[in-house]
Amino acid sequence: MLLVLALAACELAPPPTVDAAAACQTPGAWIEPGTAKLQDTETLLAGLAAKRVVLLGESHDNADHHAWQAQMLAALHGRRHDVVAAFEMFPRRAQPTLDRWMAGELSAPAFLKESKWGEVWGFGADMYMPLFQFARLNAVPMVAANVDRALIRRVGKDGWANVPKDQRLGVGTPATATADYQKSLAQVFRAKLEAGTKRAHGKDKADDPGDKADTADKEIPLADVLSDPGFKRFVAAQQTWDRAMAEAIFEAAKRHPDALIVGIVGRGHAEFGHGIPHQLKDLGIKDVAVALPVSTAFCPHLPTGIADAAFVIAEQPTKARAHAPAKPKLGVYIEAAPGGIRVSKVAPGSIAEQSGIKVEDIIVKAAGEAVAKPGDLVGIIQRHAPGTWLPLDVLRGTKQHDIIAKFPPAHAPGK
Repeated sequence: MLLVLALAACELAPPPTVDAAAACQTPGAWIEPGTAKLQDTETLLAGLAAKRVVLLGESHDNADHHAWQAQMLAALHGRRHDVVAAFEMFPRRAQPTLDRWMAGELSAPAFLKESKWGEVWGFGADMYMPLFQFARLNAVPMVAANVDRALIRRVGKDGWANVPKDQRLGVGTPATATADYQKSLAQVFRAKLEAGTKRAHGKDKADDPGDKADTADKEIPLADVLSDPGFKRFVAAQQTWDRAMAEAIFEAAKRHPDALIVGIVGRGHAEFGHGIPHQLKDLGIKDVAVALPVSTAFCPHLPTGIADAAFVIAEQPTKARAHAPAKPKLGVYIEAAPGGIRVSKVAPGSIAEQSGIKVEDIIVKAAGEAVAKPGDLVGIIQRHAPGTWLPLDVLRGTKQHDIIAKFPPAHAPGK
């Protein structure tokens, strides 16, 4: 689910030639990452269709990426009828629901509800439904490739070795992350640490920065990040995701020995051969290709080795990309608890923090409705319109509190 900013750890490709620059301004073209050399579409698709596994990377909130994935699933299916689709969006426990969807037993709303979409994923279902519809209509088996977030959080908190084997949800021990993968993840972790440092020094407040700003602006040495115990747990959590999805793809390949397995995954799990490809290699599957969508703006700077091929998509103005109002976000990590939903973490600067919600609070009701599991609260929040207020009944210790979460308008002035 992490969108790895691996590009920061790699040198960018040399400036493209005139021909390459023209290719990068051609929506619908396939290019070679690094050189931006134009690729023959039919030859490239035929090559991808001949692979054992093809990973189609995405940015989860980009509708164009999902439209491209649906197009690719159709294109590969047209060239090789025996195709299986593995989805990061669903934990393994949702497999019976996927099977019922494939059997035509569920309507789209019932499918999303039964799979607990708002709880386990939460990105706009409208962006993904064309993929699910194509799979059902064309009898392309759907595989739930992920694991519950609770395991990822636990590994991130305690480390992989401190999670008992019988509590790892069947996930095997990941292959050791490559040095390059660790460096790319270190860029992400360092950004998190530096953001926390700025908040701790009041950098995000309208006060006199003084010496505090100088301290907050200093870059943390990469060597310090790599040796940080928290970073090691961060890598372990990311690798748990990678390994879980690789194992799901591996098992699908065993069940369908003649099929092409297509992974619908976040690009950070596939780029540069890190993540899922690395774990698949450890499991014995080396015939893996990675394809990514790339905007016309970034195409000329696409690093060598980031993927086997990239599909050029026209860069859209921000307003054009906002095809639907952004869903409100409260900014809390939550889990089921006796009597309601426990708040395990409050995001700094979030609506929750501004409203006075605290860690260990038990949310009992939202908008007058009782909430018993995380999906209940997620559903209520997603139905809530921007610019409105959400009343919450919160139990803090033994005292009841009435809290109002105030969601900003969809397009606040100056934003």
